[in-house]
Amino acid sequence: MFVVDSGAGDRTPLLVLHGFPTSSWDFAGAVDALATERRVVTFDFLGFGYSDKPTHLAYSLMEQADVAIAVARASKLDRVHVWAHDMGTSVATELLARRERGLLPFAVETLVLMNGSVHIDMASLTIGQRLLRSPLGEVFARLNNRRSFKAQMRRVFGTPPREEDLDGMWTLLSRDKGARLMAKIIRYVGERSLFHGRWVGALERLDIPTLVAWGARDPVAVIAIAERLAKEIPKAELVLWPELGHYPQVEACQRVVQTVAAFLMKNERS
Repeated sequence: MFVVDSGAGDRTPLLVLHGFPTSSWDFAGAVDALATERRVVTFDFLGFGYSDKPTHLAYSLMEQADVAIAVARASKLDRVHVWAHDMGTSVATELLARRERGLLPFAVETLVLMNGSVHIDMASLTIGQRLLRSPLGEVFARLNNRRSFKAQMRRVFGTPPREEDLDGMWTLLSRDKGARLMAKIIRYVGERSLFHGRWVGALERLDIPTLVAWGARDPVAVIAIAERLAKEIPKAELVLWPELGHYPQVEACQRVVQTVAAFLMKNERS
């Protein structure tokens, strides 16, 4: 597992859960900014970025939740704020389902959910995602290259992405033939339907402050998902960034950090 443990201090640490198909590098700028005030632990899920990419794993979200718990244990985290994006939002909901059952080995003080298709029935998957989930998924994964990847990614940004950001995302995705695993890993999308009652139920009964923060121009995890989550989660507040897309933390890092930092400080335990 590739883990970055930054910052220090007495404030509650922040555990960051990244999305598909990229890595914790999406949060590099945010980590640098937030680590001036608190400890921030981020990592690459198995199959992503600099973490190992074994071919024998099922890459279930249940396994990825186990990975998040293993990272928290290895980092000696006994209480955390959780900030989750995209696929990471579903890993977060599994952690909360275990918390509800007394099976989570650390306390969660607050939750930030950002641009994730928690309600998969409301999501609008990209052409690339649909191809990866189709019978031709393995072929498409093998044919995918830097040029086609960047073209697909540009469609989910609300503001034009920097070429160096897209190049970095592809470099980490394709490391150790990781791009070939995407057809296997994206099966997690089906788990969002399979475990909908378990995961959304945990959110409906959640008893901690929650920030639903969303790039409103996201063509995949559409704004209606954010609005529904904000209504379903008892202690949720909703923040929308009208001109941002699926990757707010990449598109407007400073503004996103300010929003998240203010939320964490407001709900920091004394």
